[in-house]
Amino acid sequence: MTGALEGIKVVDLCSVVSGPAAMATLADQGADVVKVEGLSGDITRGGRPQSPGFAPGFVACNRGKRSIALDLKHADGRAILWRLLERADVVAQNYRPGVMERLGFGYTAVAARNPGVVFLSISGVGPKGPYAKKRVYDPTIQALTGFTDIQADPITRRPKMVRTLVADKTTAIYAAQAVTAALLARTRTGKGQYLEVSMLDVMMSFLWPEGMAPFAVVTEDRREAVATPHDMIFETSDGYVTFGTVSDKEWAGLCRALERPDLVADERFATGAQRSANRQLRMETVEAAIAGFSSDNIIARLEANDVPCMKVKTRREALDDPQVIANNIVVEIDQPGLGRTRQARPAARFGDTPSHSPRPAPALGQHSREILIEVGFGDAQIAAFIDEGIVGAVS
Repeated sequence: MTGALEGIKVVDLCSVVSGPAAMATLADQGADVVKVEGLSGDITRGGRPQSPGFAPGFVACNRGKRSIALDLKHADGRAILWRLLERADVVAQNYRPGVMERLGFGYTAVAARNPGVVFLSISGVGPKGPYAKKRVYDPTIQALTGFTDIQADPITRRPKMVRTLVADKTTAIYAAQAVTAALLARTRTGKGQYLEVSMLDVMMSFLWPEGMAPFAVVTEDRREAVATPHDMIFETSDGYVTFGTVSDKEWAGLCRALERPDLVADERFATGAQRSANRQLRMETVEAAIAGFSSDNIIARLEANDVPCMKVKTRREALDDPQVIANNIVVEIDQPGLGRTRQARPAARFGDTPSHSPRPAPALGQHSREILIEVGFGDAQIAAFIDEGIVGAVS
């Protein structure tokens, strides 16, 4: 059994997070992903001084790939890249709009030599509009899309960021899905195509169905939708828990668990609509009732009444959670240059075409020689490329 994308050749011209993470997903699923880097390497390689070239974030986004380092300012460097592009099933890049065209490697040029290519361009906001030329990072997109409004402090209304690269990583998943869909389309049409995925488009789409629900009905247009102050984190006598009650049955179960059966008949909470209208009061009432319970006690009570619930854990505690362990989510690999390293396995499990278990990320130019041989260069040419600084290779 081989991975679902076994035999697919990918040229990865991406850097930082969104593009590299998308292509790492394809590598996990069996594609041969060649990461093309400049001679100084992807900027995220340098995120950890203790292990030059192998920051944990870089490893996570580039595991299972091969690396070739090229000087694309040199004509021979560009010629080498062309050999890769002519053989590729997929080309991915996340330069700012227009850069690939100026370099001579835009979709039109590549498709002229390789009509079957699936060419992915990831950008911050897309190729048109007032922000198209702006440099964009994850926080920029969170600010633009209203994500920071959803996260805003409910009392002061000060906007807040999600404290993880949610826009970059979500874009990676959307992009990987788009590539596989285009590869499927190619099996039916025989043609490749151009794919455009922007972080802005992704995150605006991601905010539906609930994030933009207050603004969905056009005839009820409004300027703001202020969230209630409660964040669904409840303090117990020794920690924090969360739980949710959507149905009447779950609400009744919560009331029993809290030893407050009177709340079931309370007209302010009798239906889902009434509970929603009185959300803040409901949360404060529940918060007061839960304060005397320990986390273990209230979780046991909630589970006994079939109420969705969980202890709130730190990131480190999550690694040792029995369900995380049962799912074999976290694996350890030996990463050269970094040591024993934890990685999350590919999330999707394939019954007949299993994905690779996480594999190490490459050193800069680690595979330059073997890749050059594969595309037809001889030993003398390769040695000259390296001696002249056109190709970077591990000695």
